[in-house]
Amino acid sequence: MKQVYHTAIIASTDRALALAAAISREIPEAAVFSTRPETVAGVTYIRSISSFLEEHFTTYTSFVFIGALGICVRSIAPHIQDKTTDPAVINLDDHGFFVQSVLSGHLGGANQLAKQVARILGAQAVITTSSDLQDIWALDTLGRRFSWTTTAGSPMNSIISLFVNNRRTALLLEVKDQGTEWLTRTRPAFVDIYYKLEDIPLSDYELLIAVTCRKYEVITPVLYYHPAALHIGMGCSRDIEPDLLEASLLRQLEVHGFAREAVKSIGSIDIKHDETAFLQLAEKWKIPFHTYTAAALNSCEVANPSEVVKSKLDVYSVSEASALLSSGNTRWLLEKQKITVASGKKHTIAVSLDAALERRAQIAIVGAGPGDARLIAISGKELLETADLILYAGSLVPEELTHYAKNGAVVCNSAGMTLEEQMTLMEAHYAKGHLIVRLQSGDPSIYGAIQEQMSLFDEKGMEYFIVPGISSFQAAAAVLKSEFTIPEVVQTIILTRGEGNTPLPEREKLQEMAKHRATMCIFLSATIARNVQAQLLEHYPPETPVAVLYRVTWKDEQVFTGELHELAAIVRNNKLTRTALIIVGSAIGARKNRSHLYNPDWKHIFRNQKTNAANKKDTL
Repeated sequence: MKQVYHTAIIASTDRALALAAAISREIPEAAVFSTRPETVAGVTYIRSISSFLEEHFTTYTSFVFIGALGICVRSIAPHIQDKTTDPAVINLDDHGFFVQSVLSGHLGGANQLAKQVARILGAQAVITTSSDLQDIWALDTLGRRFSWTTTAGSPMNSIISLFVNNRRTALLLEVKDQGTEWLTRTRPAFVDIYYKLEDIPLSDYELLIAVTCRKYEVITPVLYYHPAALHIGMGCSRDIEPDLLEASLLRQLEVHGFAREAVKSIGSIDIKHDETAFLQLAEKWKIPFHTYTAAALNSCEVANPSEVVKSKLDVYSVSEASALLSSGNTRWLLEKQKITVASGKKHTIAVSLDAALERRAQIAIVGAGPGDARLIAISGKELLETADLILYAGSLVPEELTHYAKNGAVVCNSAGMTLEEQMTLMEAHYAKGHLIVRLQSGDPSIYGAIQEQMSLFDEKGMEYFIVPGISSFQAAAAVLKSEFTIPEVVQTIILTRGEGNTPLPEREKLQEMAKHRATMCIFLSATIARNVQAQLLEHYPPETPVAVLYRVTWKDEQVFTGELHELAAIVRNNKLTRTALIIVGSAIGARKNRSHLYNPDWKHIFRNQKTNAANKKDTL
């Protein structure tokens, strides 16, 4: 059977074929074609470009022409149909200087392909699409990118024209997912964000973009993006007519302002598993049909329980309960509605929003990293950029990290606050549905004091999650240019602290830990350095390398190195009292003992005799 590739590369000159080989190595699904009879391995001969396109223009999703732009344009011209179906076409000169998007830049992905090929070759991508040049959203592909269904209240071209001309735009975000978070982070200056339609002064805007499960009657031109978000629970008379049920459901969605495109599933009781109307509706709308047992339905607390339904089906609710079970939510956008269709048969409907998409309050416990604002995790930075409240310990976290905050965010230093005062502030924002970032130093799991916070969050039913951060011990290894695990020397890292005001468990005393002679990273212990030194010397040799790092990666970072017997003097002479990390062990600065990982005699799943031979061939 003939292999079908996604990308066709058309090249004929020596230079073009060399570029094609480089591209196909990075885009393995690409196939290379040439009009030169003396083709090399991996290149397929074609009689002519025109005959090849005549047969294959719709076979491939993208084409890469290497040569003159005029040849590319004349070759594809007879085959161009519509931007919604045309493949992506890019053109590259055979010196590899410029890669130009020619056809289907957005919908077909030619712009992205041009940028990808340019990166492979170190060339210049030539993009002429206005939204790309302005680095603003490509409205015609945005829905596909985030699996949203796109509908428009005005012609799409006129909406795009308003947007690329930077007309004032209101962005309505009624749900929350990866896409809406990206929109928030990348918002152009002429776009304002709202979370409720009633808060938008529509007369101030020329365009409304709404990520929602609803439809609105507004005069302003509107572009809708509909995530699959609505779960519909239904009950019905046996053998209700499929066409009447569908028409009634569409009418109910319209009356209550819901978008048909946002429906994610329908659900009912399990005795309806073979109900023709439900099965046909699910198949036609291409959505799942869920059924639930009476026990599962009765486990839900519903708004409108029915004794009549209980007497017939042994459940208090079908529509409301199945909507909750399908959505994972605890409430409804639409409580049970009873409808009679033209034939006299009846059905019920209830609607719930997918719990994962609900815009609700959240608390993010974010690891700030060791100090340098550039070392925070990307997800942590994105949360800081979208947070409504940022609560940070100013004594441990650099204030520069809060500069990521959006306009209007509340930023508070918690250094002078009690836990109770912090909770009062967080609860006030949580009640408003805000995103709260609790910024912790380093990684929250290491001396982060988050357990007591999480206990209160659990007690109060507040949702939270944790974003890890780079710990100061990892930053210390980088600053010291050291690997803390050396083959056949030390393979263990111990993270601990000396015994100060807070007692240590008996089995975790420093002298007990020192028996292992591991790489030891000692936190919160600068003020007791003399005791730490004495306890470690019980098992480490006096000449063991030691490093004391003050505020590692901060602007005023200081690093002191020496031997273990000098530890107390290093701390005392440099007046180190806080935010100092002590590292002890023979791994500091070591440059010996090769690992097996890259040893040519060591075989593993990613490197065997075959791959070794292939690698040697590539280097010849």
